[in-house]
Amino acid sequence: MLLRPLLPAAFALAGLVMAATPLRAAPSLQALQEALNSSSAEALTAVLEPGQGLDPDEVARRRLLLREQFPDASWSVQPGAPLKDGRATTQINVTGSRDEGPYRFRFEAQQQLVLGANGNRFNSQEVIRETSLLRSAENNLKVSLLIPDAVLTGQRYDVDVVFDEPLDGAVVAGSLKPVTAGELLRMRTPDLQLEALGGGGIFKSAQAPYQPGTQTWAVLLVHPKGIVAASKQVRVVADRSALSF
Repeated sequence: MLLRPLLPAAFALAGLVMAATPLRAAPSLQALQEALNSSSAEALTAVLEPGQGLDPDEVARRRLLLREQFPDASWSVQPGAPLKDGRATTQINVTGSRDEGPYRFRFEAQQQLVLGANGNRFNSQEVIRETSLLRSAENNLKVSLLIPDAVLTGQRYDVDVVFDEPLDGAVVAGSLKPVTAGELLRMRTPDLQLEALGGGGIFKSAQAPYQPGTQTWAVLLVHPKGIVAASKQVRVVADRSALSF
């Protein structure tokens, strides 16, 4: 779907917060942006039709869920950097916020997609990169998701999430866990059990599946100045040449 909002659907506050053809034809990216920002279901069906990796009904459902979490959600659709194989990409960004008791939460997410079109509708998509970030409070806690965009099947790789600024004695806690296919389908996250962090973040070694596909990681960091929740997709590929896009 377009802009799968994993974490907003996942972290309800409970004490804390919890190969497509290159696009060459109409509809325009402007039309897609207007449809995503519209409140009308018909607006999406005017620019989307079912196809490889693309289910318009699922897009509409997830857009509605995101708006329930963040009523001011706003989408931006722009051309992205071309891939090394020459395919054009599209960059989709979404931002939103909400108030929950004394807390204010700000959400941002990005997807880089390869979109295909048939006539005046988009009819396929391939997700190249995908990340999301949810922050509490007005403090713009900066974190780095040191997670690769792509890994080889069966490869061991590092999954690190760190605070960019020194802790200066602050006590922090966090959790990091892969998201299952079922949880992705239901737009839920795994049960993240917080643990005290001895360093400036979470440092984990993981192993990729032995079949090509994707892995998605969910992370929760709790700092005296606020809470950061994030997700990132990792592409699992069998060909070394596919590691760089």
